Amino acid sequence: MVKIRLQRVGAKKAPFYHIVVADSRSPRDGKIIEQIGTYDPMTNPATIEINQEKLANWTKNGAKPTESVKALLEKAN
Repeated sequence: MVKIRLQRVGAKKAPFYHIVVADSRSPRDGKIIEQIGTYDPMTNPATIEINQEKLANWTKNGAKPTESVKALLEKAN
């Protein structure tokens, strides 16, 4: 099953996340299929950038967002 989830890439105590499409069996920071956006919680307010075309394409093809990504999508829209 394919999931839309966060991949942490920031330094210690400075989180930064990529919003990625990945196989649900792969580890959090492991192999991904495609990066569709970024999330930076350190800015005020938090910065969320998402490629809406890629998001729509992946959700149409059956990718399910995790709970945290679902909350970010609601916040971004």
